[in-house]
Amino acid sequence: MTPRFQFEGVYTPVVTPYHEDGTPNWDALAEVIAYLEAHGVHGLISGGSTGENYAQTVSERLELAKFTRDHSKLPLVVGTGAMLTQDSIALAEGAAHLGAEAILLASPPYSVPTDRENALNALAIDKAADLPVMLYNYPHRTGTMMGEEFLDRVGRSRNFCGIKESSGDINRVHLLARDYPHIQLGCGMDDQALEFFAWGSRFWVCGGSNFLPDEHVALYQACAVEGNFDKGRRIMSAMMPLMRVLEQGGKFIQTIKHGVTMNGIEAGAMRAPLKGLNKDDKRALEQVTRVLKRKIADIVAEG
Repeated sequence: MTPRFQFEGVYTPVVTPYHEDGTPNWDALAEVIAYLEAHGVHGLISGGSTGENYAQTVSERLELAKFTRDHSKLPLVVGTGAMLTQDSIALAEGAAHLGAEAILLASPPYSVPTDRENALNALAIDKAADLPVMLYNYPHRTGTMMGEEFLDRVGRSRNFCGIKESSGDINRVHLLARDYPHIQLGCGMDDQALEFFAWGSRFWVCGGSNFLPDEHVALYQACAVEGNFDKGRRIMSAMMPLMRVLEQGGKFIQTIKHGVTMNGIEAGAMRAPLKGLNKDDKRALEQVTRVLKRKIADIVAEG
């Protein structure tokens, strides 16, 4: 079955800059979007967890998605993840109305549906939007693995075009690549990006590209476009200290927003309950970023 849409390249789940009073900083968001476009990412995701969707109302999420659509010509994927199916359907319908290219569809958190229940939920959301779907398997956040029964059921629709796989289980990469080739494999676990590309992944959803787009695009270009895995390994090796901070440090959003601020765009604080990085964490990120940028620039310059 030919998928309805081909996800290709680096997709950035865009942060939501806030003022001190917790309202969106629209000027800063416009700066983030312009920066990402200028630095070569291939698509944007509005309403992902990196954008703090869990701390926003449905109307806020749709307002942010519309703003992103209005300020970018890049392909736009709108997140529909929510505890209530009705909220996910409202987000999916809103995505279709504003002209998004696709929706990001996660399992509803906390309820822990069976594969059958989860598939029926996904199909209801798909029906509401009738847009290409990027599935989002993140069992550490949702409590639910998108298992084989789920994949078999939703995979009968050509709308289900790709999956952002964030389980961290490398065996899932093997399963998806071998048994579900009609659902595009996408990297959702940054410290496994090289392995995903080796297994044929064509897209990467990476929060770190909010502030290091050149470096993330360089890894994608080396592996997925050039097929130069020697170069890719060198880039990945240079990125690993950042990957450890992001995937294992427990302060994912805080780290990314400080990275955006390091680039001169005021990303602001997180909405409660999250708090910003302390001075030691900031200093560590700044050091890691400085070394990473220099090393990868040297690798890219070598060709």
